[in-house]
Amino acid sequence: MNEQRNQTSIIARLLLALCCLLFPLAAIAQEESKPAEPDKVFVGVHINDVQEIDLRTHSYRLDFYIWFRWKNPEINPAESLEFMNSFEPENHVRNVIYNEPQKMPDGSLYTVLRERGKFSGKFPLHKFPFDNQQLVILIEDSMSAEEDLVYVPDESIPAPVTINKDIYIPGFTIGKPDAQVQPFLYDTTFGDLNVEGGSTYSRGHFIIPLKRPQVSMAVKIFLPIALILVCTAMVYFVHPLYIEGRLGVVITALLTLVALQLTATSALPEVDYLLLTDKIYLLSYLFIIVTLWQIVRTSSRVRQESYENVFRSNIIVLVAVTAMMAAGVTVLIAGAL
Repeated sequence: MNEQRNQTSIIARLLLALCCLLFPLAAIAQEESKPAEPDKVFVGVHINDVQEIDLRTHSYRLDFYIWFRWKNPEINPAESLEFMNSFEPENHVRNVIYNEPQKMPDGSLYTVLRERGKFSGKFPLHKFPFDNQQLVILIEDSMSAEEDLVYVPDESIPAPVTINKDIYIPGFTIGKPDAQVQPFLYDTTFGDLNVEGGSTYSRGHFIIPLKRPQVSMAVKIFLPIALILVCTAMVYFVHPLYIEGRLGVVITALLTLVALQLTATSALPEVDYLLLTDKIYLLSYLFIIVTLWQIVRTSSRVRQESYENVFRSNIIVLVAVTAMMAAGVTVLIAGAL
């Protein structure tokens, strides 16, 4: 009886020992079966200068610092960094501040580099001269996809994107910068037979918003147009007898307006849509053409010395085209603001 009890006790101990051995192994296997979390790379940018904005080539030249902070010692995000919207990358200048990543008090690694060069971003000009623009820096890791590495805006400081307070950009006011991180899918395997489907990469967006000063731009662009239209409208109050002089004034106004439009848009790129200024110029052309048509239409009445009828007709046409011009400009500007 005692021997049976001893055998039972031994078997129980063996089972207990076996369970103690199998349990850690199962936990390790379960831990290994979990997908590895991607390395988090905290990133931030300080804009040192905005040296140039070229609307014709949709490019801008920036001078800025960008820093990285991460935990995994096997990677270096500064070395695998790629700017996705660089313009003329062969002319970029890059200075790495530290030869080796620096150890931080929390155990993370830190490095910072300075980049100077041109970047590209398509400028929407539908609302010119009341348009708002953005200067964007796009970054990706050239080696690691999103399942291996993700960017995170650095929240250890008040803002992950800061700007030199002494920066002045003629023709624009600078808004509050922003940092965003979004996944970007490449819907291709790039010919790699080891990959199925596309690859998703973590892409950092560092955005500098720009806004044009509305009052000064409106005065510079629209005041000359208004002066030309006022001179054209005065033709309606010139005696109808002076047909040649009235025609000369209107034709001169038309040619001046054409030259003014060519000059005003000379610094802008060629686009396949109408700008706000183009629409206002079209209304101005219509104003002048209607005035020219009115002079020609009433010329026969002048020969019959029906001056009162011509004056009456001129006032009606002037009121109509002025109302049309005012309503059109109001609608266009209200839609742009």
